[in-house]
Amino acid sequence: MRVIAGKARRLQLKTLPGDNTRPTTDRIKETLFNMISGDLYEINFLDLFAGSGGIGIEALSRGASKAVFVDNNRKACEVIKTNLNTTHFTDCSEVMCCMATEAVKRLSGKEKFHIVFMDPPYGKGLELKVINEPAFIDILEDDAIIIIEADLDTKVELKDCLELRLVKEKLYKTNKHIFLEKI
Repeated sequence: MRVIAGKARRLQLKTLPGDNTRPTTDRIKETLFNMISGDLYEINFLDLFAGSGGIGIEALSRGASKAVFVDNNRKACEVIKTNLNTTHFTDCSEVMCCMATEAVKRLSGKEKFHIVFMDPPYGKGLELKVINEPAFIDILEDDAIIIIEADLDTKVELKDCLELRLVKEKLYKTNKHIFLEKI
């Protein structure tokens, strides 16, 4: 896995050994960042269920001013820190080793984000737990974009969350990106 574009272009990133995480492929990452490239400059980026941190690091490389990485796996947090050292982004990042809903609660009232990316384990509904966390809306800028990487069968029901709306879904062969925005 590598950084595709920007300041850290071509730098190799470490990943967690084993198959507990699914790093986003370079092709899908490139497609995603082509879609959001105009929204990245000098923003705060939140990478939930960050794994190796590849998505948040790509955002920093392409112009985000700060990224917060959240994962509840201690080994993943160590890999993220290693990758931040490799890419020289330690000064503009924070790593939180906790559950995503706990991170949202801790960040509430302290920080706001323009883009939130989440890539939770598939089929467990964890993205809905984050979205339905009352503090979630509080950490979003008024024009925030939320991107969920999910399997093709995932449906995001927003009936209980009146502050968000579904914008689009980008389908790939085995997964998809769901785009929401704060209204």
